[in-house]
Amino acid sequence: MALSLSNFLVCLIALLPKGLPSAIAATVTHDFNVGWVRGNPDGMAERSVIGINGQWPLPLLNFTKGDRVIINLHNKLGNQSTSAHFHGLYQNGTNDMDGPVGVTQCDVPPGHSMTYNFTVDQPGTYWYHSHTRGQYPDGWRGQFIIHDPENPFRGQFDEEMAFTVSDWYHDEMPGLLTDFISHKNPTGAEPVPNSALMNDTQNFTVAVEPGKTYFFRLTNIGAFAGQYFWIEGHRMRIIEVDGVYTQPAETDMIYLTTAQRYGFLVTMKENSSSNFAMVSSMDESLFDVVPPTLNPNVTGWLMYDASAPKPVASPIEAFHPFDDFSLVPEDGLELFDHVDYSFNLDLKMDNLGDGANYAFFNDVTYVTPVVPTLYSVLTTGDKASEAAVYGAYTNSYVLNKGDIVEIVLNNDDGGKHPFHLHGHNFQTVYRAPAGSGFYNASDDHSFPAAPMRRDTLMVNPNGNFAIRFRADNPGESAPSAQNPSALLMNEQESGSSTATSTGTWPLALLQP
Repeated sequence: MALSLSNFLVCLIALLPKGLPSAIAATVTHDFNVGWVRGNPDGMAERSVIGINGQWPLPLLNFTKGDRVIINLHNKLGNQSTSAHFHGLYQNGTNDMDGPVGVTQCDVPPGHSMTYNFTVDQPGTYWYHSHTRGQYPDGWRGQFIIHDPENPFRGQFDEEMAFTVSDWYHDEMPGLLTDFISHKNPTGAEPVPNSALMNDTQNFTVAVEPGKTYFFRLTNIGAFAGQYFWIEGHRMRIIEVDGVYTQPAETDMIYLTTAQRYGFLVTMKENSSSNFAMVSSMDESLFDVVPPTLNPNVTGWLMYDASAPKPVASPIEAFHPFDDFSLVPEDGLELFDHVDYSFNLDLKMDNLGDGANYAFFNDVTYVTPVVPTLYSVLTTGDKASEAAVYGAYTNSYVLNKGDIVEIVLNNDDGGKHPFHLHGHNFQTVYRAPAGSGFYNASDDHSFPAAPMRRDTLMVNPNGNFAIRFRADNPGESAPSAQNPSALLMNEQESGSSTATSTGTWPLALLQP
């Protein structure tokens, strides 16, 4: 059985100076006129895509930690509502700026506008995208960087570059989603992408100079496919994942699920007149059927010499990516060694009476709520802290602010799935190999002393993981002596189950 589908594409290359000087926080304002334009990134099929200010790919956004960001979004699509989510930002104190429709905001109808106004107080590599149904794979997705004047690695690189990998579909999402969740697709096979892209093209080049060290920021903004990434003849030194600095870790290959981000240093060769291939390869294990014409790979190049040829990437026999579970945060935050509240989410894919295949958490699949979660939070007074008010088709958990919360995700499905938690990053305290079945708390687990932290994590096929976080970011909740934060599962824009955290923060199964 294939897997999850959700998340994103775009970005312009950024060449930035080695370290950024400290500066007084600025107010950075962007006007986003969101509308239809034409695009053909793989050169095989021109189609309508969602652009900003008449352009696509979308712009790379650069901010500095401490900046106030104002995004004036104007919906010029004409035929679709829209929204914006700034993926990975905690939005602590600005929960209403997070973007999930029905959870923290209403959809922005055609012809209407919304202003997003928040402060970026966390550095790192992020991306932005529509949070309305499956809209972002139609082009409404881009990369943004929050630069850090106090980056602990600032003296170790000369220049900085940001770029993306993604999958690409020749058909628009509304039709693909209708066919995906349908009695005509009883196995739940996700639509297979038509191409892989690197920085929204298949001819991406990066001009480099011998001996220099570059800080690459890489984001998978694709809809479905995880991607293996490597650079021929060069090693990568990982220093960041999902906005969290890590102790340096060297590798030849990384794997990015949709929505994951990596920051890594690459030192160029001292003398070279040759150019080198950078390769990204879609994870074909996610596809139920691999079309015989599909090329899962996309190649870019490190260009030492613009007059030299672009070499064809060498074939490899097997993928051996770095295990992100082994990463250690640079700040050394120790394991949360006690848990105030723990719950399980058991994931499965199953058919309902209509013959279509759906995703379930704890035997509950997504049903569009008659009353959106946001309305329930704002109108039920003290009852907003009672899980029952959110309905029978939502897995709701009420958390006390400050509690250490543990979520155990059991994957009763034969495919990999990425999950994203809004409003927090989390400690990954355990991840089982494929085929391990459900998590057993009574087993003798060996947890890391300082677990890897990130906000998007993959569960292995028929495996499990356990994550922990501090519930320190309450959202739009009703007045309460305990100031609860809550977690609502199955708030989703695209038709399969998702998890959402209350006040309300989504933990999303990334699937169309």
